[in-house]
Amino acid sequence: MRRFFLPICILLGACLPGGPAQDITRGDVHLLDPSASGALSYNPFPEKRGIAKAFSNQDLVRDFVDLNFQLENGTALPRFTRFEGPISVSIATPAPPSLASDLTRLIARLRSEANLDIFYSKNKTANIMVHAVPTRTIHSVIPNAACFVAPNVTSLSEYRMKRGTKAVSWSGLTARQTMSVFVPSDGAPQNVRDCLHEEFSQALGPLNDLYRLNYSIYNDDNVHTVLTSFDMMILKAAYDPALRSGMSRAEVLAKLPSIFARINPRGQSISPKTMANTPLAWKVNVQKAMSGGFAADRMTAAQAAVDIARRAGWNDHRLGFSYFALARILQNSNFAQAEKLYHLADSAFRMNGTYTSLHSAYVAGQIASFYLARGQASDALVLLSPAIATAQSYENAALLSTLMLLQAEALDMTGQHGRARAVRLDSTVWARYGFGSTENLYDRFRDIHALNPIKRNNG
Repeated sequence: MRRFFLPICILLGACLPGGPAQDITRGDVHLLDPSASGALSYNPFPEKRGIAKAFSNQDLVRDFVDLNFQLENGTALPRFTRFEGPISVSIATPAPPSLASDLTRLIARLRSEANLDIFYSKNKTANIMVHAVPTRTIHSVIPNAACFVAPNVTSLSEYRMKRGTKAVSWSGLTARQTMSVFVPSDGAPQNVRDCLHEEFSQALGPLNDLYRLNYSIYNDDNVHTVLTSFDMMILKAAYDPALRSGMSRAEVLAKLPSIFARINPRGQSISPKTMANTPLAWKVNVQKAMSGGFAADRMTAAQAAVDIARRAGWNDHRLGFSYFALARILQNSNFAQAEKLYHLADSAFRMNGTYTSLHSAYVAGQIASFYLARGQASDALVLLSPAIATAQSYENAALLSTLMLLQAEALDMTGQHGRARAVRLDSTVWARYGFGSTENLYDRFRDIHALNPIKRNNG
């Protein structure tokens, strides 16, 4: 289950609150035409495969076992489970207009990249049923949850009745037959899609999230919100003919080396990263820092996460994320320290190469906002161009539109008013998908517009 949406903050903007820790779960203002928002709510990204990366098969074996034999809350699972046979999928009506389109895209990728025998069905019942329900309804079942998945139910009312019983116990499953995915009907189209990717993939396979994974949707940092090539590799292995539901951890572990040697031959010659497991104390502090609550408590938690990461000698994305969490708390009270921390986060992310380029794109928006507030428009432009390309590659419309609006403001500051207007106009296509409501677009535009020191000083 999605714990929190990674906040796309800017210097003067507020960040999103966090979520639960239990079940699986603009252009110029006049360019924002509310009447067009419905037509532009569909996914504007071209359909494509995930960006291929290289993975060590030794790492894949370890990650597969840890993802499939433990729940997010630490509960060990006694056996491996999956769907046996073709997998049918349906959407319960009514649903947001973008949901069917994004589900069709997802099914196509699962068929081509993970080799799953999965298909869309118009029948009212299917192996996996996707339900779009109001956020307040989801909260009435699991407070603060963005979305969740449940086994052996076909509706939210059935889940309410069975919750807490063996009927919906993940550890009691012997095979997967019926799953229900619950996503928000009133969220921005991108948020609905992000929930769909995470919860749908958990309906199919892994029920755990691992902070040590830097290129995966199975990570509670929620940087990646669309299934990556790593995730597809894990799902492809899960549905390999050599495995079956009911196998023990030891039985699965014995089969995995030959499975990955067959489906990922180049991974045989790649050295493993052997990244250390993430201690519980770091997880708890990061989740507290990224959630709601008193700023002082969140700052204490974020600093604790940084201290744990440093003592552990990490130089990976978890160290960068620790700096990021602390910086976002400080950014409205201690600009100089926050900017320093964002640069430290960026350095940590860059040490991991292209696997953490999306992490760097998030930080680029933060650092660029500091540059703009000081009138360093040229420095901001240098930073934003590669970040914009990265956000587009990873289909993050909310991040992409924010970066484009920052770029437009920088172009205005350097006298490139025609290009600035064109970039703002282009950003609205992504913003409507990423942020949903016109009100959200206005807020994003106003916050970024206010970074310009000339406009700010002129009132």
